[in-house]
Amino acid sequence: MTSKYDNLLTPCYLFDEEEFDRGVAALRTALARCFERFEIGYSFKTNTLPYAIKRGRELGCRAEVVSHDEYELARLCGFGVDEIIYNGPMKSRHTFLEALAGGAIVNIETKREIEWLESYRGDRGVSVGIRLNIDLNEVNPKEVGCCDGLSRFGFSEKAGEFGAAVARIAAIPGVRLVGLHIHRTTDARSVGHYRRAVEFACGVIRKYDLSLEYLDIGGGFFGIMRNKPSFAEYAKGIHEVLEAHQLHKLKIIVEPGFAILSNPFKFVTRVIDSKCVGDDIYFVTTDGSRNDIDPMFRKTGHKKDIYRRTSAGEDRLRVQMVSGCSCMENDRLFTLRNEARLECGDIIVYHGVGAYTMTLSPMFIRMMPRVYARDRRTGELREVRRAGSATDLLFQGERES
Repeated sequence: MTSKYDNLLTPCYLFDEEEFDRGVAALRTALARCFERFEIGYSFKTNTLPYAIKRGRELGCRAEVVSHDEYELARLCGFGVDEIIYNGPMKSRHTFLEALAGGAIVNIETKREIEWLESYRGDRGVSVGIRLNIDLNEVNPKEVGCCDGLSRFGFSEKAGEFGAAVARIAAIPGVRLVGLHIHRTTDARSVGHYRRAVEFACGVIRKYDLSLEYLDIGGGFFGIMRNKPSFAEYAKGIHEVLEAHQLHKLKIIVEPGFAILSNPFKFVTRVIDSKCVGDDIYFVTTDGSRNDIDPMFRKTGHKKDIYRRTSAGEDRLRVQMVSGCSCMENDRLFTLRNEARLECGDIIVYHGVGAYTMTLSPMFIRMMPRVYARDRRTGELREVRRAGSATDLLFQGERES
C-alpha cells in the first residue's frame, strides 16, 4: 500500500505552512477582539527552523529571542532590529546595546544588563522593559508544579530586588522604563493562571506608580486543541483583569511557542528492524528516536499514524514495543498489543511535534534529521533543511585538510 510519505527520506520533520498560518491567524483574531494594540512574537527557543521563522515574519510576527545567538539568527533571517523582542539572561553586551539603539523591545533580565544600560552613550533616549519574578506560591498556589513554584527569572518584588532595579533604571539619564514582562506558565496552562499573573502585575504597577506602554504576557498557552482553553478565552480573561484596573489600553505582547508551533510539525520515521525477545514480545526499531519527539522523556503518549507497506494480515503479535534508533534502553516510543506485525519499511508519523523538539534534540548517535515543508499554495513538499552529517562537526580547516 502506498502513502503520501513514501518518497520522503526518513527520519524527517515535515512543516505544514497552512497549519502554521491558521494558528497565527486564530491568535491574531482573538487578540484583535480584545485589545487595540498587540504584538505576537515568534519564539525562537521553541523552534529555530529558519524556514518557519521567515514565514512568521511574513505573517507580521516579531522575533522573540533569548540569547545573542538567537538575536544573530533573527538578523540573518531578515528581521530588523526594531522587529525584535529581546528577552532572557543570555544577551551579549554588544547585541544588548545594538538592540537598545535600534529600537528593539528589550526586557531587562539580569543586573549586568542594568550595568550595560548605565554605560549606554547613544545620541537619543532609549526605552526598556523589565521582567517581574512570578512566584507561584504567592501568585497561583493551586498550580505550583516544578521547582516548588519558585522561578529563576525576573526581579522579585517580595525580596526587594524589583524595587531596587526600578529605582536604579529610573536614575539613568535618557532611559525610560516602559514595559513589564511577566512570562510564567504552568503545566495546567489555565486561563485562571494568566488572570492571576496579570492581577499580580497590576498590583505591582500601582505600587510603584509605573507609567507603562506595554505588558508582555509571554507564552505557555494551549494551541488549537480540543477540550482546552481557546485563544479567545485567554485574551478575554487577560483583558477583563486589565480593564478592572483601567490598564486595558496597554499594548499586549504575547510570545506563544507551543500554541502556534506544535501542530504544524510532524515527524516521519520508518521501521528498520523487528526481533522477538521471547513470549511473543517483539522490539521494533525505527530510524527516528524519542529524542526527536520527546527530548525531555516526559510524554506518556503520542498522536500517530501507521502506514503499512502491505495489507495487515492475520499475523497478530501479543506485544510490539516500538523503539528508536539510539543505543539507550529507554528509547521506547509506544507499545502495540494484539496488532498486525510491523515490517521493515512501514512508516510511522507522529503529529504535533514542533515545540521544543528540534531545538532540544541532541546530536546523539545520529545527526539532525532533514526537514521538508509543504507549500501552502501548491501542497508540494520540498526539502528546506538538509540532514546533518559528520562533516558539520569539523572546523572549516579540518574539512579542507
